[in-house]
Amino acid sequence: MTEPNNSKVIVEAEGIVKVLGAGAGENKVLKGVDLQLHTGELTLMMGPSGSGKTTLLSILGCILSPTQGKLSISGMDTRNMNKEQLANLRRKHVGFVFQSYNLVPTLSAVENVMLALDLRDLNGPDARRQAVEALEAVGLGHRISAMPAKMSGGEKQRVSIARALAGSPSVILADEPTAALDAQNGMAVMELLAAVAQDTGRAVLAVTHDHRTLQYADRIITIDDGRIAGSERPKVANAPVRVAVG
Repeated sequence: MTEPNNSKVIVEAEGIVKVLGAGAGENKVLKGVDLQLHTGELTLMMGPSGSGKTTLLSILGCILSPTQGKLSISGMDTRNMNKEQLANLRRKHVGFVFQSYNLVPTLSAVENVMLALDLRDLNGPDARRQAVEALEAVGLGHRISAMPAKMSGGEKQRVSIARALAGSPSVILADEPTAALDAQNGMAVMELLAAVAQDTGRAVLAVTHDHRTLQYADRIITIDDGRIAGSERPKVANAPVRVAVG
């Protein structure tokens, strides 16, 4: 596949193998995956249940370590990193968006985003300013004091995206970001993720089963039985992006 113009590789996985269990219960979940994520692109990863999508996402986010293979993020080879170094790389360079939002129910929108910044060693007035800016970027500047219980599902997912954006990570990894949302909110979230990739020069990878999201993809990867089964760049342009991300 031809690389997109004016982009660079942020995440590079080579020969990724992941074995879970041992002995009779051994399961080779990933069987030699090669994958690159480029800045300025929203990549969708699709595949049947049990194909290895979530395991690969966890490895790309430095939550799991591969059994074999090489993973580089922002040019840094992770193979010889210890747990503390991997955690530090993850905090600085990777933002996560979860299907279940994972917001702290006792914290407001801005406090939930500030919590992510605190984990990146940023606190005080600068952290609040960045948190407010991240919420404004996802269209929630008017909801910074709202508690999760008072938010719609779409608003909760936008807070989750703002939290992932806080601290300017190099790559955003999203696990089924539309699964808990109705059609309207789900498509609004996909527009936002597309805007994040295009307007901020980050790489964005979303695992999804939702075929309605395909129109927003710059690239679509299919995975099956632990292997990349296909990769394509749709000829049809993305749907118009209505949300500006600063």
